Amino acid sequence: MSYDALLYSNIILWLVVFGMGAILFGMVRQIGVLHERIAPMGALMNDRGPEVGEMAPDMRVHTIDGQTIRLGGASPTKKSRLFLFVSPTCPICKKLLPIAKSFAAGEQLEVVLVGDGDPAEQRAMIAQHALSKMVYVNSPQVGMAFHVGKLPYAVLIDEEGVVRAKGLVNSREHLESLAIARETGYGSIQAYLKARGYIADAPDQAPPAEASNTQTASTRQPA
Repeated sequence: MSYDALLYSNIILWLVVFGMGAILFGMVRQIGVLHERIAPMGALMNDRGPEVGEMAPDMRVHTIDGQTIRLGGASPTKKSRLFLFVSPTCPICKKLLPIAKSFAAGEQLEVVLVGDGDPAEQRAMIAQHALSKMVYVNSPQVGMAFHVGKLPYAVLIDEEGVVRAKGLVNSREHLESLAIARETGYGSIQAYLKARGYIADAPDQAPPAEASNTQTASTRQPA
């Protein structure tokens, strides 16, 4: 009798295992379906500044260390460049800085941090977040050229100096959406999703920020 009881218990146990496996398989399948239907929203563009597909402004500016660099035009290293507009007074910017360093390394991008404000505050942020090895430009002209009104904001240009993607960013997913936009040829992830039919009316553009020529990154509002 004990042998029969053990046999029946093993049979019941295996039936339970197979049943749980079937349920797990069904859940995984449903998660996959939901993943296809629910697409992430990426960095939102504004409708000002150089358009995607246009040449980025060709500017020669000074880094916070006093070096002169060229922001536009063809890249001497043949790499795409990510201009990340930040400010010491923007909490989201500070949170995004280590993420941006990791993202740039993984995507083989050159990152140029762009600020606009008190040099002492900029240098304090550089020291706090160990940014000394990154190019840091402190110039209001760059933000004005790209019509940046809210922070943090990113512009991705290719090795030839053409704007490939841009938008407000506050997470790694938003930064990745710029890379996806570059790879797919769309100016934003929203435009890509709209073209693929995932969403009926994609918010390709964020509402334009009202920025004047005297506005600085330290006074811009974080997204």
